Amino acid sequence: MRVDPKHQPAFRELGIDAEAVFAHPLILPWRELGERDNCTLDARLHDGREVRWHIKRYAAARPRDSRAPAAAEVSGHRFLVDRGIPTVDLVAWGNLDDGRSFVILDDLREHEAADKLIESGLPFERLLEPTARLAARLHGAGLHHRDLYLCHFFAKVTGDAVDLRLIDVARVRKLPRFFGARWLIKDLAQFWYSTLSLPVTDSERSRWLDVYAHARSLAADALRPKVERKVKWIARHDRQLRQRQPKRNIPIPPAIAPSPQPSPGGRRGET
Repeated sequence: MRVDPKHQPAFRELGIDAEAVFAHPLILPWRELGERDNCTLDARLHDGREVRWHIKRYAAARPRDSRAPAAAEVSGHRFLVDRGIPTVDLVAWGNLDDGRSFVILDDLREHEAADKLIESGLPFERLLEPTARLAARLHGAGLHHRDLYLCHFFAKVTGDAVDLRLIDVARVRKLPRFFGARWLIKDLAQFWYSTLSLPVTDSERSRWLDVYAHARSLAADALRPKVERKVKWIARHDRQLRQRQPKRNIPIPPAIAPSPQPSPGGRRGET
């Protein structure tokens, strides 16, 4: 188990070690997909600080997999951090002897998913250029996301300023030397597809692609037909996925006001 040094006192106070990640009463699952659980932890520490962490608990890796799923997510996170792509803070990660693994991420308290902001009335125009430029930075850094939906851009909008963070980095990879273009098209198509159910016009989608292409010195006219073909494929795949896993797209529960935690008994967290 690896814990960011600034979070180690909280782990000790709450009595969380690697095994406790799968059993601690404060860690509450809100989505169970078989291969992983998504959980939250809300707590108030003795000094009055409130913490909210987001935990992904992965089942044991299959024998043919070369590494635990959590390790892949940590790798994706490091790719972003090393290249200056803004993302969420990694609190801790680890794995158990039986093959289960986990990652713990900090909460973006002042940020909200971009799709939720638009559903709440924020014009897409406010996020059009920032999201396009961040996507261009990602690809220009030699990375692809493989889940580049609008919901994975978290935004803090203050006046004219927009602060963006890219989340859900488990599938972030370096672009392969060959056939890298197909992965870029997939990312762009995922973003395009995720705007179809929102108050976003086709003209705005086209301008988004123009901003992206200009930032990367590409031709938007050449990209658009490829993106639109991939969007149709994604739509079919998404319908099938929703039928197989109807609980996949449920929202993260809101934070609840936590009570102060008693001093933990038993084993302390290993840091």
